[in-house]
Amino acid sequence: MNNKEILGTAPVGRLLFKLAVPTVAAQLINMLYNIVDRIFIGHIPEIGDLALTGVGICMPIIMVVSAVAALVGSGGAPRASIAMGEGKNDNAEKILGNCFALQIGISVILTAILLIFNRPLLLAFGASENTIEYACDYMNIYALGTIFVQLTLGMNAFVTAQGYSKIAMISVVLGAVANISLDPLFINVFGMGVRGAALATVISQSVSTAWVVCFLFSKKARLKLKVSNMKLSAKVILPCIGLGLAPFMMQASESVISVCFNSSLLEYGGDIAVGAMTILSSVMQFAMLPMNGIAQGAQPILSYNYGARDPGRVKRTFRLLLISCLTYSVLLWCVIMIFPKFLPSIFTPDAALVEFTAGVIRIYFGGLIIFGAQIACQMTFVSLGKALSSVTVAVVRKFVLLLPLIYIVPAFTENKTVGVYTAEPIADIIAVTFTVILFAFQFKKAMKKIED
Repeated sequence: MNNKEILGTAPVGRLLFKLAVPTVAAQLINMLYNIVDRIFIGHIPEIGDLALTGVGICMPIIMVVSAVAALVGSGGAPRASIAMGEGKNDNAEKILGNCFALQIGISVILTAILLIFNRPLLLAFGASENTIEYACDYMNIYALGTIFVQLTLGMNAFVTAQGYSKIAMISVVLGAVANISLDPLFINVFGMGVRGAALATVISQSVSTAWVVCFLFSKKARLKLKVSNMKLSAKVILPCIGLGLAPFMMQASESVISVCFNSSLLEYGGDIAVGAMTILSSVMQFAMLPMNGIAQGAQPILSYNYGARDPGRVKRTFRLLLISCLTYSVLLWCVIMIFPKFLPSIFTPDAALVEFTAGVIRIYFGGLIIFGAQIACQMTFVSLGKALSSVTVAVVRKFVLLLPLIYIVPAFTENKTVGVYTAEPIADIIAVTFTVILFAFQFKKAMKKIED
């Protein structure tokens, strides 16, 4: 079945289900094996709580590495889908080849930076004397796998963009199985501690990378990797980077925000408050990844039909995406509000840390109930190639709202530690309101353009 039959004519509901389910599964599996690392680390005898906090300090750097992959892959894949919808497959393959080459070059630079400057970066990001060695042990090994993270995340976006969400899911499953199998071996049997967790992650990502790259070179792929398309062209790559700025900023800003959260919490609440933030950020990944999976499943349909000038299918796809994301965010919000200790207890057996985290988790996730609208609107901006709008909503939420609020809210609360956590829901509620208003105007304008 060709692209027209799959993305252009198949019933939207069935098609979204077909593409989104494997993508959501991949996101959940990816989250699972990231969380498994932290569960094993948190249960290391005697040092588990400090080791978990140390690895949590590494998360801002890891987020930046993932964000760079999003800059290239999440910007290039929608451009490729739009080109496919316009019937320009040669252009789509040039986008794929350019993005692949750019990610390899970026990986070399990132690896060098992480190996040379990891200690000062980790100290700046909130590591204390008690946690810095655990953070460095993890990061020294994780840095060596930067190229695998870049290619797995970036190229998987192009696999999904072709309608092969099951192939993309398998790449994640292979990595997850490898990671979950190797974690107890390296951490417990070989006694490598946090270094074992990092090594298991690097090996698992290499397995995923091999699967994705082999597929894109194979005859089965609709868009194929070709060496002839890997010569970088500004005309090809710059529009991809422009569109990828929003996903990049969404993820990279998490790094900046984590630094601000960790430094403020270390000042007001000490290591236990930073440890709680590590758990909350893990739960936040759980909150975001399934919604992102649904949105990524919708992206090829939105982009292809926008390129094919079919506003009816674009509108129907967006409605289903919005309903799906909102339903998920409401359900997860209910679980967190009713069972505040359930998710924290998964990450650590430390009763004091569980109790502390349960006390702030309802506050931190207060705005989650409506956050599905943010994900649906932002992904649609990206899918339609609306780079400026997607960047705007990303900047407003993180830099205009959340970043200042982390420092402003504690000044007006009696418990300053709680005030830091309260910044998150305030920013989320204002940001969603702004995004929905902007989207209402821009989406109508985009539909009128392809209707005319």
